[in-house]
Amino acid sequence: MNEGVVALPWLVIREDDNGNRYRVGRYATEDEAKKMADSLDDRGHKQLYWVERVGQATH
Repeated sequence: MNEGVVALPWLVIREDDNGNRYRVGRYATEDEAKKMADSLDDRGHKQLYWVERVGQATH
């Protein structure tokens, strides 16, 4: 890895009512990504949020 480069291997993914998937953000740790996904999920929208590691099979 290059010096000064921060790895952000954890993704928060959102799926809307129509099945469209979007990357919401990238995070350094799984815990950080889960906290964000939980926070978004708590808003009560119908979208589904989950956490993936970069390169992991999709949900």
